[in-house]
Amino acid sequence: MTDAERLELAIEIAREAGEMIADARRSQTFGQRYKSGHELVTDVDVAVDTHISARLRSTCPDESRLSEELAPDRSELASGQPLWVVDPVDGTVNFAHGLRHVAVSIAWAVEGRVRVGVVHAPFLSETFTAVAGQGAHCNGTPIRASRCHDLSHALVGTGFPYRRDSRPPLMRRLAGVLERCQDVRRNGSAALDLCDVACGRLDAYYESVSPWDFAAGWLIAREAGATTGHLYPCPEGIPEDLYGENLLVSSPALHRELGELLRRADAGELDGSWASP
Repeated sequence: MTDAERLELAIEIAREAGEMIADARRSQTFGQRYKSGHELVTDVDVAVDTHISARLRSTCPDESRLSEELAPDRSELASGQPLWVVDPVDGTVNFAHGLRHVAVSIAWAVEGRVRVGVVHAPFLSETFTAVAGQGAHCNGTPIRASRCHDLSHALVGTGFPYRRDSRPPLMRRLAGVLERCQDVRRNGSAALDLCDVACGRLDAYYESVSPWDFAAGWLIAREAGATTGHLYPCPEGIPEDLYGENLLVSSPALHRELGELLRRADAGELDGSWASP
């Protein structure tokens, strides 16, 4: 199967999943629970993951899958074998609360590199796509990342973990960015934040997330001309395209400056009351 054929398959499956999500929103009959005591999961997350897994299994039976609900074993990350990376509902809290930033994210990687990415937002009527080396598109139209070169004019996206005790160290980062950029957005979907960087709605995005949250959006942003990277070196054996800790994706001109700012915030080196440890 060619990359183009994989892209068409992923688009088809993502749109089917999007219809399931929209139908569930209309019916309002889904149940909710919390895994690990703090992370919201709905019946729709599991149903959509089941549907996507079945579709991929029937078409690509010999290829592995990494998905948030049904196949979260990250040992596949280092294998280098063909791997589908799926988030059935990125933005579950948004979905449960009736907000629009919700997406299906499907990526295909081989030898540790993401080659196909699809992010479909059913409530925004947008489908973002990319194939490695072939640019990025939204609803079939080519998109380009921001060319912002001045951090003081930059709109920056980020997010926070569900665990409340993990949030305080991140406040130093937030304070440092707020003091130096135009403003910050927290939309609740990493996949869509990356796509917003890809089409220039955001000038930068930073966060730590899971592989299924970012794999497709990472490729889309890179193919749109954004600079993709990490604040710190990736662990040996885990491909950069599949390692979700300390992501930084931005317009090329902002990447170094924003990275230095965030690392200084981590080290407690920024002045100002907001940025104090």
